[in-house]
Amino acid sequence: MKKFKTETKVRYAETDQMGVVYHANYLIWFELGRTALVDGLGLDYRQMEQEEGLLSPVLSVEATFLSPARYGDVVSITTWVEKYDGLRVTYNYEIEVGNRMCVKGSSVHVCVRKDDFRPVSLRRALPEWHRVYDEIKHN
Repeated sequence: MKKFKTETKVRYAETDQMGVVYHANYLIWFELGRTALVDGLGLDYRQMEQEEGLLSPVLSVEATFLSPARYGDVVSITTWVEKYDGLRVTYNYEIEVGNRMCVKGSSVHVCVRKDDFRPVSLRRALPEWHRVYDEIKHN
């Protein structure tokens, strides 16, 4: 399983009065991790959206909060494709500070046409994405 890692430093604006990261910011970090994964696979979100007219909205997201990240911490976001069925992609995430696990989570996405939001198969709409994701699924 191919995993991708990226880091970010916790900014003051991402915390509450206690200096603890506000829970919704982890979802933003999931997106940072997912973007790093897509880039690391040599794929291009911008091309998918602008040239192909496709989007990849979130169908569901879940997160389990284990330990707080705080202002000034450097968080490490590890992301991988957990499941791919040709239509939906499930990404898993782990967010850590050092060796301390802060959050584990996942998000499920589907590819849709920008004009009508109807789901489309990656196999047909984005054959390169399908090839890469299908290859990951089998490794």
